[in-house]
Amino acid sequence: MSHFRYSRGFTLLELILVMLILCLTLGLSGPSLKGFFAMRKLEDTGAKIVSLMEYARTQAICEGRVYRFYIDLRGRTYWLSILEKDEYVDLGTEWGRDFMIPEEFGVEIRDLLLDGLDNYVEFTGTGRMRPGSIVITDTKGEKVNIVCRSAAERFVVIDDEDMKDYEVDRKNSVLSK
Repeated sequence: MSHFRYSRGFTLLELILVMLILCLTLGLSGPSLKGFFAMRKLEDTGAKIVSLMEYARTQAICEGRVYRFYIDLRGRTYWLSILEKDEYVDLGTEWGRDFMIPEEFGVEIRDLLLDGLDNYVEFTGTGRMRPGSIVITDTKGEKVNIVCRSAAERFVVIDDEDMKDYEVDRKNSVLSK
């Protein structure tokens, strides 16, 4: 009498069929994920800029010193400097290194100060700064709007609807002067 043991595993055909279904699903969803990751990169760039500005503002208040956030549109970089003996110098920390703006993004700056060819925001020991905006746009026209509405407020990311309101307020304040 012979005893056969039957295995309760999957056959090769079943495994190939499952792999085929997975490949088709990933193949169909891949193009839509590409747009998702591009948008994340845009949002991350905006978040990095706001974080660096918030760090500069906080340090300026805590130390009672003047910090500057610089943005170089030609070199597509941004960084922080600190005022020491009538001169702006590198922080000497990770926060002071050059950060890159990805090549595929356009950058528009409004109402920031100019030092040579570099735009900047100056953070004083009182926490005040000059209001202004930075708009970062990707190749599909998606935008991240970074705005400071008044000298005592922080730079924040706002949506397009709030950006329209900001532009109207900005034009009205210019006309009233």
